[in-house]
Amino acid sequence: MDCGGGGIKASVLDSAGTMHAQPVRTATPYPLPPARLVATIASLAEQLPRAQRVTVGMPGMLRHGVVVATPHYVTRSGPRTRVLPELVLHWSGFDMRGAVEEALALPALVLNDAEVHGAGVVAGAGLEMIVTLGTGLGNAVFDGGALAPHVELSQGPVRWGLTYDDYIGEHERLRLGDAQWSRRVRKVVEALRPMYMWDRLYLGGGNSRRISPQVLARLGDDVVIVPNSAGIIGGVRAWDLRVR
Repeated sequence: MDCGGGGIKASVLDSAGTMHAQPVRTATPYPLPPARLVATIASLAEQLPRAQRVTVGMPGMLRHGVVVATPHYVTRSGPRTRVLPELVLHWSGFDMRGAVEEALALPALVLNDAEVHGAGVVAGAGLEMIVTLGTGLGNAVFDGGALAPHVELSQGPVRWGLTYDDYIGEHERLRLGDAQWSRRVRKVVEALRPMYMWDRLYLGGGNSRRISPQVLARLGDDVVIVPNSAGIIGGVRAWDLRVR
């Protein structure tokens, strides 16, 4: 289950990551209290063959399947709309893993969506980071193949009072156009490089394919573009992740 700010999609895979059903998708409904997201996940699962376990990737800070904060799902009608205090209260401390396990009667693993995506691409050597580009910015860090504690980079300030979500999210890409937006992506990469000193950075998410060839050529050999489909395989590989 890949839960994003604009859409939620799901499929069924075997242990090798081979897809056994065409993905099903629905628009992310808003406003979105926890019970509504769980019900949406259950509805998608009903359209798919029966599985033995479920992986859920969703935006925000999660610890051991419990939501600490989620940036999009506390808004009235989606990203960049008004935050509803009652939704902040409902989501804070919500046991998403427990709720999904109860709804689907399956063992569940609930992680930040970028962590699931990263599980599908990391080589397991050195310090590897993934940044996903979609509705907003997602991120995860892996050290020797083990998942490092999450840092919600998307909510960090950049400039003009903007967060990373605001600065290179989908709204700005549409406003600026791919060429100028791509230059912003490069600025973000260059700003993060001395902070994380990665051995390899992966750029994924639906918008990574929109980075212009001119910017791609200047990102450096330590930066690799990965397909959005890596998040599908990550749903399987995430079960074998070691956590720092």
